[in-house]
Amino acid sequence: MLRGDVMRNKICRPVLFSVVISASIVSGSSCAAPAPAAPTAAYAKKFLDDTNETMKRLLIAQNQAGWIAQTYITDDTEALSARVNLEVTGAVARFAKESTRFDKVEVPSDERRQLNLLKLSLVMVTPSDPKEAEELTTIMARLEATYGKGKWCDDGKPATCLNIDEITKIMATSRDEKRLRQVWEGWHTISPVMKKDYARFVELSNKGARELGFADTGAMWRAKYDMPPDDFTKELDRLWDQVRPLYLELHAYMRMKLHQKYGASAPASGPLPAHLLGNIWAQDWTNVYPLVAPAGADPGYSLTDILKRRKTDPLDMVRTGERFYTSIG
Repeated sequence: MLRGDVMRNKICRPVLFSVVISASIVSGSSCAAPAPAAPTAAYAKKFLDDTNETMKRLLIAQNQAGWIAQTYITDDTEALSARVNLEVTGAVARFAKESTRFDKVEVPSDERRQLNLLKLSLVMVTPSDPKEAEELTTIMARLEATYGKGKWCDDGKPATCLNIDEITKIMATSRDEKRLRQVWEGWHTISPVMKKDYARFVELSNKGARELGFADTGAMWRAKYDMPPDDFTKELDRLWDQVRPLYLELHAYMRMKLHQKYGASAPASGPLPAHLLGNIWAQDWTNVYPLVAPAGADPGYSLTDILKRRKTDPLDMVRTGERFYTSIG
């Protein structure tokens, strides 16, 4: 049995911590002084100072709450962590939208960069209208749930149903062209029901981005690289022109090797068949390397096989990672 003082410590730490977190949230969310009628450089500086101080407190609280929730796994600590996460997300969104008041104010370059990064810290911006904001977050949750729970059933038989993990494994390991085509096409049958939601998601997301001064969500994403969105597009085109010759050669080589393996199912010209690339999204060719590697090429190694030979168990893997991180201070 635990001694009384130890038991009290175990029980009280999360309780006391919730008080600390709550205090941090309250202090971090306190109302700022009323903004002047016309935004000025001086007020922009004060806004950034206040925002940085508030976010510092909130982010510390967020990490502390997350650590507690993962160390003492209870409904209460999970709820506490969720509450702090919601507060942080709300604060970032609020500050990002407030920062647009200074878009046309002359400020030093470092402060302009802070204002820009504040707006760009969001992956997606909800519209200011509460109903539309709620609609957007609901749609996001529904889309994620639909995709995550998606299953394809061969001939509609429940016993044959495959989820994304099972289909991913087949795509990575099978070399049966008919089976690969079947599961690839089957998996894509889960998406039509998402089309209407996704179209509305794009509409609402773009509206939120426009409220921050961007043309749309895509422009907001392209603005994350310390240059205007249009300049990023031009830079991407410039870099693509540099690697395009190499990519075309790799593409042609891959097409040739797939044609040698699968015949007419992998045409000798044109695009590569997505279902033959070893990846459910056709974004990574690693799994088909054994098929396409040049003769005598280094086969590489399987880390999984090495760990099995060494009889490395999960705890050993965790301790190895821990030793690495502690070694770098």
